Amino acid sequence: MSEQILNIIKTRRVIREMSDQPVERTLLEKILEAGRWAPAGGNMRACRFVAIQDPLTIRLVRMFSPGMSQRPQALILICIDWDVIRANQIPESDLTPYIDTGAAMQTMMLAAHALGLGSGPVTSFSEAAISVILNLSPNLTPEVILCIGYPAPPEKSQLPMRPKGRVTWQSLTNWERRREAK
Repeated sequence: MSEQILNIIKTRRVIREMSDQPVERTLLEKILEAGRWAPAGGNMRACRFVAIQDPLTIRLVRMFSPGMSQRPQALILICIDWDVIRANQIPESDLTPYIDTGAAMQTMMLAAHALGLGSGPVTSFSEAAISVILNLSPNLTPEVILCIGYPAPPEKSQLPMRPKGRVTWQSLTNWERRREAK
C-alpha cells in the first residue's frame, strides 16, 4: 500500500462544520464514480445513489434529518434497490445490502477526502419524508445520507470528537485461538 493511500485513510475524519463554498459537480461526480467501485456482495450492485445540490432540497432534507448537524453544500443519498435484491433471490433478512451500503459510504468518504472535501454520514432521518421529498421509486429505501462540503476553516470548526484513550489496531484486534487437541 502506498504511503499516500495510507495517509488518506489515516487522516479522513467526519466533518461536522462545512463552509458555504459550493461543491463543484465534477468533484461530486468523482465521488459517485468511487462509490460505483465499492465492493458489492455477489457483485449485485444493489446500491443506488441520489445526488443533491439544490439548496432548497438540501434544506428540506435537513428538516427531516435530526442527525444532520452539518450544513452541507451537497448530499449523496445511498439507497438499497430491493428489486435487485429480489431478482437475485436474496432473502430480505440477508445483511449483504447493508454491508454494501457501508462499503459504498466509506469509499465515497475516502474519495471526498482525497479531493479536499469533507464528508459526514447521517442515519437519523425520516425515511418516509426523504422518500417523498426526493420522489424515490417504491423499490428504493434510503439508508444513509452522506453530507459533502468543504471543511470550515479551523477557527470556525469545533474540536473533533476524539475517542477516550488511545485507539490502536492492537486494541481493536484479537487473534484467533486454536483449541487444544485432546
